[in-house]
Amino acid sequence: MPRKSPFFDRTLSACASMAWKEWGGYYAACSYETTHEFEYFAFRHAAGLLDATPLFKYDVRGQDAAAFLSRVMVKDISRLRIGRVAYVCWCTDQGKIVDDGTVMRLEEDRFFVTASEPNYAWFKSLSRRYDVDITDITDTVCALALQGPTSRDILRQCCDADLDHLRYFDVTQTSIDGRPVQLSRTGYTGDLGFEIFMTNNHALPVWDAITSAGALYNLLPAGLDALDMTRIEAGLILNGVDYFNGAHVLTGDRMSSPFELPLGWMVDLDRDPFVGQRALRREKRHGSSWSTVGLEISWPDVETLYHRHGLPPQVPGRAWRSSVPLFRSGRQRQIGYATSGTWSPTLKKYIALATIQSAYAHPGNKIGFEITVEHVHYTVSATVCNNQFYNPPRKRSTPASDG
Repeated sequence: MPRKSPFFDRTLSACASMAWKEWGGYYAACSYETTHEFEYFAFRHAAGLLDATPLFKYDVRGQDAAAFLSRVMVKDISRLRIGRVAYVCWCTDQGKIVDDGTVMRLEEDRFFVTASEPNYAWFKSLSRRYDVDITDITDTVCALALQGPTSRDILRQCCDADLDHLRYFDVTQTSIDGRPVQLSRTGYTGDLGFEIFMTNNHALPVWDAITSAGALYNLLPAGLDALDMTRIEAGLILNGVDYFNGAHVLTGDRMSSPFELPLGWMVDLDRDPFVGQRALRREKRHGSSWSTVGLEISWPDVETLYHRHGLPPQVPGRAWRSSVPLFRSGRQRQIGYATSGTWSPTLKKYIALATIQSAYAHPGNKIGFEITVEHVHYTVSATVCNNQFYNPPRKRSTPASDG
């Protein structure tokens, strides 16, 4: 049975839809109203507040903390400056991804790590030769994600951090309504946003302070349905949907490397040994068989197909997470599969994230996307593109640099 997060008293009272799912062992709201559209538009045009407590969280400290994390991660964490955050992934010896998350350097020998799955046993198994202490703080530290164009203005009303100089992927210790919190300029929506971490006893006062400050900025509590749409627009992959934990899957076909996902940019091969380095060097030399891409699905083709059946075009109202076959031309040869997709109200496009054979991954390439109408399988045209469909400048800019 799922557990209640420290914010549950507030999320329960706000959840008119009573639509919940399990996330990381906790109750998580799918949407607060009977439809998720209001929350989606809050993320894109105002601000949404999401209970992110189910993220797995680890305190890593000790004189070898940086060396240990650099051994585990594909990125050289020893080069991460205090007050900065790195988006990272970690792999098996075969160079296949176990999980992705963030590493925040809080002090010289202290780091804060987030992950989408439990990783304590994995980290401990690799720490034996290091002077490092790893503590699973998932159940004692809770989190909120405040995301959207008015999120900075809301925090200005209740937070004493220097928000004008807090850069993209910075982290700082501050307070909200006098309660100590850890504030990072990070998020999972592809927009301006912040993640706020605190001990459980401060959860409700911090929630109340943010929602009170947000009343004049159209702040809404937001659930996972709206988040799923925004993360696809931003081209952000999801463990268990767009890739699978390489340490848990039963067949090699379900494993993915950072180069096969849109994470090759974070792999630092020319440094001290790290887990998976040898396999990733081989893959870099010989190339990857698979690539993760974005797809723009032809809306005129969808309309035409439904029109043949005397029906209006139909797409799911929520983001989907199912495997959809992709074809080279017509239905002659399957070359991959889409893993998640959505109709984007902001972009006015039908988009998807997909895994396809690298030979067909060139931007502008036309492929076939399977669609079912009246119980019959057809294909419509889709164009390969960059997976980052939505990337507004405000995500990275600061008032200090803009001025």
